[in-house]
Amino acid sequence: MPREPEGTMESMQELAHQAAIDTHQRFGRRVLRLPGTWIGQSYSRAHRLRDGSLLSDLNGCAHPFSEWNYWWQAHYLDAIIDDGHSYLAAGDAESARAELARANHLLRGIRIRNFGMLPNYFFDDMAWLALASGRLAQFTLAVTGEGNHAAQTAMRVLGEQLQAGMDEVLGGGLYWSKNRDFKNTPANAPAALFFGRTGQEDTARQVLQWLEKNLFSAERGLYLDGLRLTSQGHTMEPAVYTYNQGTVLGALLELGEPADLAHAQVLIDATTHSLSSAARVLAFNRGGDGNLFAGILCRYLALAAKDHRLEAPSREQARQLVTATAGHLIDQEPRRLSAAVQRWMIFAAAAQIELEAGE
Repeated sequence: MPREPEGTMESMQELAHQAAIDTHQRFGRRVLRLPGTWIGQSYSRAHRLRDGSLLSDLNGCAHPFSEWNYWWQAHYLDAIIDDGHSYLAAGDAESARAELARANHLLRGIRIRNFGMLPNYFFDDMAWLALASGRLAQFTLAVTGEGNHAAQTAMRVLGEQLQAGMDEVLGGGLYWSKNRDFKNTPANAPAALFFGRTGQEDTARQVLQWLEKNLFSAERGLYLDGLRLTSQGHTMEPAVYTYNQGTVLGALLELGEPADLAHAQVLIDATTHSLSSAARVLAFNRGGDGNLFAGILCRYLALAAKDHRLEAPSREQARQLVTATAGHLIDQEPRRLSAAVQRWMIFAAAAQIELEAGE
């Protein structure tokens, strides 16, 4: 049985802070010992490769040829910003500045590790880093009152990439990769959220409409994976993933028209009844990438739980999903960066909900 999170917001926030410290200590490294850089390594210690050799961490700096997961780093950046905001809200300006510095170092480290470039082969990867960079720009302004050139550059460069990933094949939408043979929810939903957050509401609306028309299952109330182009036309990839529901939910809340909010409530209800246990613990997808899925969903469920434009039953469903899932993770010790960041994000989401309830 999952443990109930004990106590008040402070206890959940303390769990989030401790998860942050643990993640930095076990997975965080400088890139090639370069000052002013940071990166998350996939594993917490030396691990054995397929040929039987050991890949070490080079005495505390990220190995240039270690496993590279661009989009995990984007969520690591998002989690650091969560931590910084919690310190800022508590009036701890010194700790908030420390997290801002770490976030800037991570964005620089991502660029260096990505061979000096921001763009990547996958449009969903770039959407995640564009979203995190936007939050970094806003966090910088909140802490220092100034702009953040590196974050703003990342938003501009990656936003242009997302725009270039769209065309009218299959009636619109964004491709998953530069191979341009698959249009899916993992790329389109975070892109729609990014467009909405950056004032490109018409584009965000077009992407959401394409998603609902092509990948929303009215029968299940959930979004399916994607449409794969073939020589005969296209085929449906019908898999349902937790995180896809979260990013669509985030985009719906961002646009916030009455129809968007009504659709968000349908999505929360379907997620509650189809993607969680009787104890309201969200389903977990194990494995490298899958270790992030429930955490991403909790990030946006926390926004829904605090959004008073939604009806009270939907907010309560969102709250239950986040808090029960957080309780399930309290005694776990993740061994990969993706799982560590997911655990941290879920604790941070639960802390935000408890803070809202205590105000």
